[in-house]
Amino acid sequence: MAQEYIGALASNLLVKDVDDHKTCQRVGIIKLNRPRAYNALSGTLINELLDALRSFESDPSIGAIILTGNEKGFCAGADIKEQSELSFIDAYNQDYLKNLNDGFFAVHKPIIGVINGVALGGGCELAMMCDILYAAESATFGQPEITLGTIPGAGGTQRLIRAIGKSKAMHMILTGEMISAKEAEAAGLVAKVLPAEQVFSVALTTASKIASFSAPVVAMAKEAVNEAEELGLRNGLHFESRLYHATFGLEDHAEGFQAFLARPKRVAQWTHK
Repeated sequence: MAQEYIGALASNLLVKDVDDHKTCQRVGIIKLNRPRAYNALSGTLINELLDALRSFESDPSIGAIILTGNEKGFCAGADIKEQSELSFIDAYNQDYLKNLNDGFFAVHKPIIGVINGVALGGGCELAMMCDILYAAESATFGQPEITLGTIPGAGGTQRLIRAIGKSKAMHMILTGEMISAKEAEAAGLVAKVLPAEQVFSVALTTASKIASFSAPVVAMAKEAVNEAEELGLRNGLHFESRLYHATFGLEDHAEGFQAFLARPKRVAQWTHK
């Protein structure tokens, strides 16, 4: 059964862990829940989101995480009212938004972002912190900070260029123009674009599939891919090789090979060790 709950402090989030043996297993779901503010990233929402991520990261029954918004929008960006009250000294001394990046970096489990409606500014940056993005056909992405007299501050100038290339990223950041879900898919920002009524269920199926594999192997694969953005090819190949060799010491590696070689071939029973 799927159990949904709202934590004592989680007024801005809906959190659910899915354990339905017929359809999906081992998936944690986080839904941004500030509909009147289009899920704008207030300090409270960010803290609750990071708490939810830490909770799922430490829960061995969860193998993958879905992050989504609502039908109107994924996230419209930073809370402009809160941000307008920050001075340079305030933002600098508290490393404004750094905790959001740090929190996502600390999660070893795959995060699938499901995007409906707008993902703008900090919302687009939040989407790019996820490992895989599925978008509804109505979704739009943008970095409109230039129109407010500032620049992206939660990874937009760094992640967008890696996702879609310099020219397209520069165009979006310097003009503030948005791109559609189809354009985002063609540029490589989004993995799949689906009808709005299907996008979450397809993402849930994918998350369940990923969560069905060996947890340490999934974490190693995620780490290797993420390091590819940071390392040159030679160092990246070396890093991949070391992680690949490390899998040979896992019980799940032995089980996977034994299951494949069995006659008749059987389904591997992962112990996540």
